[in-house]
Amino acid sequence: MTASRRDDLHPDVEMMLAALEAGFPDVTEFSAPELRDIITSRRAPLAHEPDMRIARDVTIEGEGGDLALRIFVPHNVDESQLGDAPALLPVIVFAHGGGFVFCDLDSHDEFCRSMAECVAAIVVAVDYRLAPEHRSPDAMRDVYSALRWAAGNIEDYGGDRSRIALAGDSAGGNLAAATALYARDHGGPSIAAQILLYPVIDDDFETESYRLYGVGYYNSTKAMRWYWEQYAPGGSQDPYVIPMRATSLAGLPPALVATAELDPPCSAGEEYARRLAAAGVPVRAHRFDGLFHGFLTFPSLSLTPPARERLWAMMRDALAPSAPADPASH
Repeated sequence: MTASRRDDLHPDVEMMLAALEAGFPDVTEFSAPELRDIITSRRAPLAHEPDMRIARDVTIEGEGGDLALRIFVPHNVDESQLGDAPALLPVIVFAHGGGFVFCDLDSHDEFCRSMAECVAAIVVAVDYRLAPEHRSPDAMRDVYSALRWAAGNIEDYGGDRSRIALAGDSAGGNLAAATALYARDHGGPSIAAQILLYPVIDDDFETESYRLYGVGYYNSTKAMRWYWEQYAPGGSQDPYVIPMRATSLAGLPPALVATAELDPPCSAGEEYARRLAAAGVPVRAHRFDGLFHGFLTFPSLSLTPPARERLWAMMRDALAPSAPADPASH
């Protein structure tokens, strides 16, 4: 199925979307293992850039067994001061996107390194269990295990356990939001911020952004339906699976919600930001106009570096010591 795109897009966005539409596999035509193999085979070798003071894979005990994490400590930390309170950096527990089905620590390695360097934070990336082999809420429980591990161990890496944020892009944004809800309801570790990047926050396919951008903008309605069916077949009323189902959002950590205009889940992400603000949660909401789902992980796109700079600045504000509450903004 094809659809004409808007004629006012930046030429580089138009070229990137055309390439993605032509080259990205139709996820509905493959099994999950086949899809992962296809996507991994097209991935460029890891460049290990930008360089980190520490980039270390560790294994912790998760609810489903061994859980792999990758810890990124930027050069902003003086190694001789690790563990010394004045040098402690904020911490970001990060869940990657990939429709709950694919991607891993390597797929988001460059993004996590850049985030660590530019936000001046320690990033703990989580290799959570993937669907459909592991249905909801297994992935969320893995992110929660990583959060608990960070709260108990991150000072060994120079991290400030009083400034731990949850973050994620796409499906990872769902997992960050759901983990924040779970931690609130189960007496979990304190969370300084939830950073939701074009989050897949709901399974409502009838929103305005689905209507406008569900075909022809890389992330399609057809694909989104398939992703949800892998993770939560038949739907769910569980807020730890679909955060929009939460009866109350009161008492959640301050939120940074970044959406992409040309993205089917955009409307739901913006509605979640409004609901958070209405519940008294400090929210900063920002829509990247003229950009599409996943753009932050395409550094070769000319519009991505300046968008990242905007995002990094907002993240630094969200993680600053005693950061003042931002009013809801759009």
